Amino acid sequence: MNMNKKLTLSVEDSIIERAKAYAEDNNESLSKLVENYFRLLTSNRKKNDDEISPLVKELMGTIEVPAEFDYQQAKMEYLENRYLND
Repeated sequence: MNMNKKLTLSVEDSIIERAKAYAEDNNESLSKLVENYFRLLTSNRKKNDDEISPLVKELMGTIEVPAEFDYQQAKMEYLENRYLND
């Protein structure tokens, strides 16, 4: 069973007021918004770590791509060659 624990944060007044208004508009408590944000942050981190295999992590950074390399252009050329050229 998960237990709630009290947390004290220091946040700019204007941000607190906007967050309270957002929470009210969305029928949520400010605590629930913060909890959901923390959950989102931590679940994405774990998910990203799980998606990358140890082999890929080891290989990362071994290939240098020129700074001017256009990934979108290369992807478009690959797809055109694969699907439009018989």
